[in-house]
Amino acid sequence: MSAQARRAAVLGSPIAHSLSPVLHRAAYRELGLGDWSYDRFEIDEAGLPEFLGQLGPEWAGLSLTMPLKRAVIPLLDEISETAASVEAVNTVVCADDGRRVGDNTDIPGMVAALRERGIEQVESAAILGAGATASSALAALARVCTGEIVAYVRSEARAAEMRQWGERLGVEVRTADWADAERALHAPLVVATTPAGTTDALSRAVPERPATLFDVLYDPWPTALAARWSAYGGAVVSGLDLLVHQAVLQVEQMTGRSPAPLDAMRKAGERALAER
Repeated sequence: MSAQARRAAVLGSPIAHSLSPVLHRAAYRELGLGDWSYDRFEIDEAGLPEFLGQLGPEWAGLSLTMPLKRAVIPLLDEISETAASVEAVNTVVCADDGRRVGDNTDIPGMVAALRERGIEQVESAAILGAGATASSALAALARVCTGEIVAYVRSEARAAEMRQWGERLGVEVRTADWADAERALHAPLVVATTPAGTTDALSRAVPERPATLFDVLYDPWPTALAARWSAYGGAVVSGLDLLVHQAVLQVEQMTGRSPAPLDAMRKAGERALAER
């Protein structure tokens, strides 16, 4: 890919909070791509077809957040097996031949964030929550968990969804009621996928010797659960770790440069969060 002026952006609604511009711009600086730009656009499902339709040849790719990860699929020429496995695309690469190819870097990003902390394989795991992020977490756990995964959810409808995702991804998923979520904290790996504040009450139940917590939130940070987990000596993987690792993969796909500058991107993200 040439070093001529290229464009990329993150789309979603709401989008003002997104750290993606900070991470991608830091990568461009490190890679010497001075003519590249990365912006953010407030786009909902209704506006997505028009936005994609007006993209010119200067566009290298897009990052997608909610609520566009599923809505974009019919508008693309091709999606990867990873994206298809969870019916969610967070990355669109604009190929030189005009095709638009969708991928999901959240799943390998989660795996990479865990491996960075030395988590290559676990015998069992627990997931807190059952939303869109939980399906990606399940797909990531399919790559690192050798045994049972228990998902703690608030409704039977959500439980049924998680079991269906498990069948689709080829992993053993058992569901449990959210009222029993304190039991999750004793698992070798706990993945919290819930909105801010949801797990705060669980912090009082953190065991004396916790194993590993992967909390997908990054602002505000630390969450009450992550703070107590760290205080008790447990390993914590943060939402920023996930965000950086999935952005690294996006940068590599969009620019054709590898490896992307992980450390510079993480430091840029940490600075931006500290300034908020």
